[in-house]
Amino acid sequence: MKAVLATAILLALVSPAAANQCPQLMNEVDAKLQTTQISAADKTKVTKLRQEGEAAHKAGDHAKSEAALNEALGLLK
Repeated sequence: MKAVLATAILLALVSPAAANQCPQLMNEVDAKLQTTQISAADKTKVTKLRQEGEAAHKAGDHAKSEAALNEALGLLK
């Protein structure tokens, strides 16, 4: 029983921290988008993924947000 309670407390503390990663990723995408030379097609993809990431973050789907934002960052490398 103590293990279940400890796990619940840990998850409650970790979830808000994970939610804070989305804005950091969005800022990183924005910064790299300004400085990285990419094709117009890739820029369109990155912009779309950035928008999807922000929308998912606002909807509370942080896993989807992080996935879209990390994909966008992958295109910016």
